[in-house]
Amino acid sequence: MDCIYFDNAATSWPKPPGILEAISDFNEIIGANPGRSAHRRSIEAARIVYTAREKMASLVGVSDPLRIIFTKNATEAINLVILGLLNPGDHVITSGMEHNSVMRPLRYLESRGVELTVASCSGLGELDPDDVRRSIKKNTRAVIVTHASNITGTIMPIEDLALVAHNNGILFCVDAAQTAGNLPVNVEKTGIDLFCFTGHKSLLGPQGTGGLYIKKDLEKYIKPLIRGGTGSRSEFEDQPDFLPDCYESGTPNTIGLAGLAAGIEFVLSTGLEKIRKKEVHITGLFLKGLQDIKGVRLYGDPDPQKRTSVVSFTIDGISPSEAAFELDERFSILSRPGLQCAPAAHRTIGTFPEGTIRFSFGPFTTEDEISIGLKAVETLSMGI
Repeated sequence: MDCIYFDNAATSWPKPPGILEAISDFNEIIGANPGRSAHRRSIEAARIVYTAREKMASLVGVSDPLRIIFTKNATEAINLVILGLLNPGDHVITSGMEHNSVMRPLRYLESRGVELTVASCSGLGELDPDDVRRSIKKNTRAVIVTHASNITGTIMPIEDLALVAHNNGILFCVDAAQTAGNLPVNVEKTGIDLFCFTGHKSLLGPQGTGGLYIKKDLEKYIKPLIRGGTGSRSEFEDQPDFLPDCYESGTPNTIGLAGLAAGIEFVLSTGLEKIRKKEVHITGLFLKGLQDIKGVRLYGDPDPQKRTSVVSFTIDGISPSEAAFELDERFSILSRPGLQCAPAAHRTIGTFPEGTIRFSFGPFTTEDEISIGLKAVETLSMGI
């Protein structure tokens, strides 16, 4: 049955045709293990992986593709940074709008001697760089923040935060799970030391793909999460100390990376500015329509320029989970209710513990779908 997909913040759908073709071609034509053999198919598999690095580096302003490390998702990349970088006695600063992919590893280390400060955010989900500056201590090692909230879509001031961090000799790490592929960013010019991304959201690739940019020389301080075979330096039983091999033990998800390369190519060829312009437009249409519906409360800034295409709201008299069920069953609208893996953010905006209904749009969302979504929300708000 046809449906309206408003859950792109969880994973994007539909994927451009090129992604499915790239995955199929790898499976049917190549299928080999990159870097583990010297035959032509292994070499071609390695070329596909490197092409994905090149495309990602080009998209986010990284001059050396070998500084792009592939992981299975943004969560693994974030864990690699947090667990590999921080030690007992270190102090780290994060925000009150973080996803559990940041909060859980930080809370884990907090119980083992790492000091954690959670900088407060406004009711709209905004983070003031001055609050981060005031939280800095002599032992502060890093500032780790989301680029944009997966609850309110609020875009964080990463340029200002990078300045705060670097002016105080602190590392700056960005969780770009919600922004890589829909918000233009130049990692090197901005001064981002560590940039974590996922492949299956706005990069339009398959699930099981993601990665991390590591600034030059930081690999000296970040321990690998996994050690093992890399296809390189096989005569040594010690882990390689160079990128990307240091952090990429085991057979990679080459078939997934073939799809990821195709997804990034779609973003590059379409143009980030064009994608962003469309998403601002359709988000603006939905925000404007939502504000006219009685009994609906919107969270986050009403200005679509200040957020990604993520919209959280509640409807008076109906729980988020019940509303999402009705949207699915009666209107074939797929959304995400509840806490969306970000309880800290919901405490910040005052929606804990029930959470919100979240609609998240993508590059293929249409104006007609926005109209149908608004009509459905209005129907539920009227108790019909």
